[in-house]
Amino acid sequence: MPPLLTSAPASAWTSRSFRYLLGSETTSLTGSAVSTVALAALAVLELRATTAEVALLAFVGQLPNACALWAGAFSDRYDKRRQLLGSDFAAAGALVSVPVAAVAGVLTIGQLYAVLFLVGSARVVHDAAAISLLPAVVPPPQLQNANSALGAASSVADSAGSNVGAALVGGVGPAMAVLADVASFVCSAVLLWRVGPAQPPVRPGPDRRSLLHDIAAGVRYVIGQATIRTVIAALATLSFGMAIMNTYWALYLLTALDVSPTAFGVIMGTAGSRPLAAATAGALALVLDVPAVLAVGALLQVLPTLLLLASPVLALRAMPIPPTPAAVPPAREGAS
Repeated sequence: MPPLLTSAPASAWTSRSFRYLLGSETTSLTGSAVSTVALAALAVLELRATTAEVALLAFVGQLPNACALWAGAFSDRYDKRRQLLGSDFAAAGALVSVPVAAVAGVLTIGQLYAVLFLVGSARVVHDAAAISLLPAVVPPPQLQNANSALGAASSVADSAGSNVGAALVGGVGPAMAVLADVASFVCSAVLLWRVGPAQPPVRPGPDRRSLLHDIAAGVRYVIGQATIRTVIAALATLSFGMAIMNTYWALYLLTALDVSPTAFGVIMGTAGSRPLAAATAGALALVLDVPAVLAVGALLQVLPTLLLLASPVLALRAMPIPPTPAAVPPAREGAS
């Protein structure tokens, strides 16, 4: 695969292709954050989703991640830019059906299942292709700088998108707010088209191994590397715990706490500080080695967990106890 750059730039920002890729990712992530707020409000407030339906929505949306290994191996064999373009248009097509069905009065929770599955599948393909495309856009010495820029952009996009989503849900309703995500995928595709010339696909040769063989080789490599194996296990455990909490986050805030969709979006926007902290790992790596940076990140995960566990206890302690109704004395005999 020929690189898209012929000389190493002083910084990843000097690469026009990287700037287009960064703009594409930022635009797409901003729209996705809008949909996170809008679809949650739509399911809970307008479709009156039950607890089981909310759990199933979260499961269906995350189900395509089970195919991440296949998506990664697939991205190495075919044109990455076409995969990115195809995934963006597929996600836009699935999402645009939500406001159309809402206007027609035929939107159902079943359609949301299908939309979230399709969007999740497109996201898995997109992420795998974007990761594989980055080394072709910037030279190896600038990969750390490029990844830090993408991480910071992700933080800003996540926070800004959640707040924009809150404003749109309050202004035009959750169904129509999804159109912002549709527009973001279209804009992302336009920027991706300008990244560089199309890459020739890697044609399977006579000695080319099968897709399953490549996946198995990658899994064996990860298992055989103690450091990579430990990091992946830690990240998987953290992601599993976050997924459990996020499943009912919208349902709890919008129903049990009765917060408005706008307030819900603002609360979700505060989560942008987490990826921003991750983006600062590149700066910490300048003064600390990688194991020390990972240890700092792991320790910082303990604080919000303790706060989360303590909050229900504090809330119960501060909750006023309703006064017990006074007992009515029994009527005395002979009383008129």
